[in-house]
Amino acid sequence: MEYINNYIEQNKERFLEDLFGLIRIPSISSIKTHKPDMQKAAEYWKETLLAAGADKAEIFETEGNPVTYGEKIIDPKLPTVLVYAHMDVMPVDPIEKWISNPFEPEIRDGKIWARGADDDKGQSMMHAKAFELMVKTNTLPCNVKFMIEGEEEIGSPNLGKWCADNKEMLKADVILVSDTSMIAPEIPSITTGLRGLAYWQVEVTGPCRDLHSGLFGGAVANPINVLCSMIDKMVDSKGKITIPGFYNDVLDVSIEERELLGRAPFNLEKYKVALELDEVTGEEGYTTSERTGIRPTFDVCGIWGGYTGEGAKTVLPSKAFAKISCRLVPNQDHHKIADLFKNHFESIAPKTVKVEVTSLHGGQGYVCPIDIPAYKAAEKAYTDVYGKRPVPVRSGGSIPIISTFEEVLGIKSVLMGFGLESDAIHSPNENYPLEQFFNGIRTIPLFYKYFTEMVK
Repeated sequence: MEYINNYIEQNKERFLEDLFGLIRIPSISSIKTHKPDMQKAAEYWKETLLAAGADKAEIFETEGNPVTYGEKIIDPKLPTVLVYAHMDVMPVDPIEKWISNPFEPEIRDGKIWARGADDDKGQSMMHAKAFELMVKTNTLPCNVKFMIEGEEEIGSPNLGKWCADNKEMLKADVILVSDTSMIAPEIPSITTGLRGLAYWQVEVTGPCRDLHSGLFGGAVANPINVLCSMIDKMVDSKGKITIPGFYNDVLDVSIEERELLGRAPFNLEKYKVALELDEVTGEEGYTTSERTGIRPTFDVCGIWGGYTGEGAKTVLPSKAFAKISCRLVPNQDHHKIADLFKNHFESIAPKTVKVEVTSLHGGQGYVCPIDIPAYKAAEKAYTDVYGKRPVPVRSGGSIPIISTFEEVLGIKSVLMGFGLESDAIHSPNENYPLEQFFNGIRTIPLFYKYFTEMVK
């Protein structure tokens, strides 16, 4: 590992500046006015891959945001690793909660603070720099391809078709992804499962216009009140989701596997303190770790309507809205769940309002076997760098495109994440420890080495 450490030490400042250049591009995929920034990010990635040693790199347009593809084929007979990452980031709201400019990265307390510092610009840049390291030190043991998309944060609506259209170009032996997290800096882990996702927007309409709450309140249904009442009925007192048929395809995890997953270190008291909570909640009969890893959930992600400005305005609103999501477990089909929710939610609406449910996006869950060469190579690489064998964990998060890769390309993905729970991804003051960034660059070349030795 000496050559790896030496190369990182000699180039660490440049590595960071290259990452900062990417972070400074406000590539927010969910906001249409940032469309030009998505193109800038794609161009930045193209130049980054070429500078790192790719034989070729190009930008592919889709019906949405672009995909940057690059490759280096050293020998067609050798294994091929396909690296997947995303260049888009979440919105920064509420902006007033940020300590510093979210798109002007700062280093404080040994961490990079910025939107995308972890998810996924920091973690994806590790792969570019690990690739560069292997090329420049003549230690690249196999072929490499890069696929970097611009729509992951909105559900990758166009990547599945792009993969199908470019199936031959994307042929590989494994897909390598760093878009997940570890248990702690001193406890490496590999994500072996991801939950699926279904996401909707709900619109509840009452009167044809906003009304005076004194003149009409008590006689006309308030859409916000109705929406809140309907949402309250979606989960019972035991934490079970009440949508008929919702659990039909849920595979119960065996007692043996639950015991294995339970070996992952977790301190409930520290968890509550970190989140400033007095108590946790969730489905009865399951631990906090199980609730966030192996069980489905129902959550309101946003709700609005009526008057929310300064001071008082006595209004009975015409409309109320909510964004709602369900995290799903493997074997639950997000299309089926989307229909079940829509049908149920619209059916329980009182006649005093009209309800419209629109499905926004979704994805299937994913499970990676722990006996395949890619997992074993990742396990060995983490052990070399962190000095401990990584713990297999199931993440509560979703990367919908991962299951699509298996379906469309027929390739398994291994999820080598280096983020931490404290990185505050999707929140104000997202950050990424410098140690994790550089440890990722140390670990990834070892994965290539061990994977190539196992499969060639």
